Amino acid sequence: MCAEPMNAPRYLQVNPRDNVAIVVNEGCLPAGTQFDSGLKLIEDIPEAHKVALADIETGAPILRYGSVIGQATEPIARGSWVHEGRMCLPAVPPLDSLPHLNATISAPPPIVGRTFEGFLNDDGSIGTKNILGIATTVQCVAAIVDFAVKRIKSEILPRYPHVDDVISLTHNYGCGVAIDAPGAEIPIRTLRNLSLNPNLGGSPMVVSLGCEKLQPQRLLPADTLPILAAAPYVVRLQDEEYRSFGDMVAAIMELAEKRLSRLDQRRRTVQAASALVVGVQCGGSDAMSGVTANPAVGCAADLLVRAGATVLFSEVTEVRDALHLITSRARDEAVARDLVREEAWYDGYLERGGADRTANPTPGNKSGGIANVVEKALGSIAKAGSSPLSGVFGPGERVTKKGLIFAATPASDFICGTLQLAAGMNVHVFTTGRGTPYGLAMAPVIKVASRTALAERWSDLIDIDAGTIATGGASPEEVGSQIFEFILEVASGRKQVCADRLHLHNDLALFNPAPIT
Repeated sequence: MCAEPMNAPRYLQVNPRDNVAIVVNEGCLPAGTQFDSGLKLIEDIPEAHKVALADIETGAPILRYGSVIGQATEPIARGSWVHEGRMCLPAVPPLDSLPHLNATISAPPPIVGRTFEGFLNDDGSIGTKNILGIATTVQCVAAIVDFAVKRIKSEILPRYPHVDDVISLTHNYGCGVAIDAPGAEIPIRTLRNLSLNPNLGGSPMVVSLGCEKLQPQRLLPADTLPILAAAPYVVRLQDEEYRSFGDMVAAIMELAEKRLSRLDQRRRTVQAASALVVGVQCGGSDAMSGVTANPAVGCAADLLVRAGATVLFSEVTEVRDALHLITSRARDEAVARDLVREEAWYDGYLERGGADRTANPTPGNKSGGIANVVEKALGSIAKAGSSPLSGVFGPGERVTKKGLIFAATPASDFICGTLQLAAGMNVHVFTTGRGTPYGLAMAPVIKVASRTALAERWSDLIDIDAGTIATGGASPEEVGSQIFEFILEVASGRKQVCADRLHLHNDLALFNPAPIT
């Protein structure tokens, strides 16, 4: 049973049209609790779950964020708990009737003069870290590369104090796959662009086995081949010169030291904030995420766009049911069509797999008050702020535009993060309501909690507390400004995110929709 609340009972209604609100108080509120508005609970309602603000008849729409998130499957009395079992999912919005931009979106004035200290690469991109990344063409070499990386970090890296880290870009791809099948271009270009991420100096070092389908020349873009001819940063383990495991490890270490000597010469210099490529993502979301952490990140995203930076939002299935709110912000008709194209491709991908968008919410999402994928999507897109949508890129593509960008990815945390790294992300912002120790070795991950209770309980894992928005202690704009400033500090190396301090780094996870042979 629920205990009496320690603080005054509080709920959040996002839009005046909403006939539900979410309970703010930690734990749950018991039946009989009365709010200042006069609303009285007639049953226990857990934290972040929805309460009916008015009587809702069977078949009537349930409104949150000013949008329909479902229809009532039974009468719901005012003060009742509104959950998944009392509603049905609305039909998926058709893609051929979405609103497109009809007038120029008025933009606030640009932010000028904001800078950070980063590493300038030969291709003009800017790193927020200075890392030696060792890419691999095939899973067969993963174990030996990981072995070599451990030795490099213990025996060689200490001699190069200006290099932040040495990491292996291992994966489960490269052979035993239909390398030319439709969809195979996605993992290939993902691996190619991962090796060129700005935080890896924009220059690849590759370890190949030799007999695999994904050969180095296929992995590496054509414009890097002349560079490789002059400085061949490729080790092929099946070459006859390597007679033993020890020879192979020694070759990887020798080549790594050459790369380390070059990376060690680099220094941070003042760069315009427009050089930032910030990926935003949510994981372990709850119903508070859509009113605290995600809107705050959206405010930070707007500040970044005004400063000329690139902001990537993703997670196709967590945009699909709110797509009409994004296409109407497209910079032009072509961008809107590109967004619809990516969503249509993913609809087909799910259908071929015998799945649909309803598979998205996790048990944790539902325990945290998210009833269905529609509610999740409406809260998720808050991370995209209010800026015009400037471009759309497919999974694994390198982003080449500034402003707010949709980088199409699955909603899986690990695949999304990997694809955003391939897109060129040099800073990651990750919101969570349930909590996660998620981190990436290649880019700093700033974790934003939707609830103060989570931020306090996991104080060594959470970087920013957005829960103060729910209690009235701060506005989304104030927390968004805090996130913006924190991004500049982290990008400059002046502050370290919790995940990096604890060395919590998840493995890369490729998206491969092509057949495996």
